[in-house]
Amino acid sequence: MEQDFSAAGIAGLASRHLCTVEFEVGGGIFGIGASPFGDQRIGYVSGGRFFGSRINGIVLPGGGNWSRAGRLASGSAVGTFDARAVWQTDDGVLVYLSYNGRSVVPDDVRAEFSDPAGPPVDPARYYLRIAPVFETASEKYGWLNGLLAVGVGERTDFGVRHQIHEIL
Repeated sequence: MEQDFSAAGIAGLASRHLCTVEFEVGGGIFGIGASPFGDQRIGYVSGGRFFGSRINGIVLPGGGNWSRAGRLASGSAVGTFDARAVWQTDDGVLVYLSYNGRSVVPDDVRAEFSDPAGPPVDPARYYLRIAPVFETASEKYGWLNGLLAVGVGERTDFGVRHQIHEIL
């Protein structure tokens, strides 16, 4: 598919909704602990689903998020993401997804945010952003290979939900 790269222009960015993805973190988060390199945690992706106008399917078990946590000068908790997962579209195509990102959780939200069994926490009270990239051998979904995306996330009782937008 040929693209018109002049549409977005140099002055700014445009985006459109690509999909919503719900990552299930069934095994919880394993705290490795604070090392000289930061407080390392690992979350195992046990499944999930994604849905949008052009792509739908399931998140296969086996991915994960290798995150680090620290503190900002303001005292808020800050985290980084290093995540990978494999998606399977409704028509059986495999798509590899990797993303980095950031979270900022103020102290007055931290206890609620850290308790997945608790009630949902208003996403306006914390910052959770990702920058996913995709890889697939599929001709049908090959357009994903040239795409940069950003996601806005929220903690859920099953893991995390991201609204992913492709940058045009």
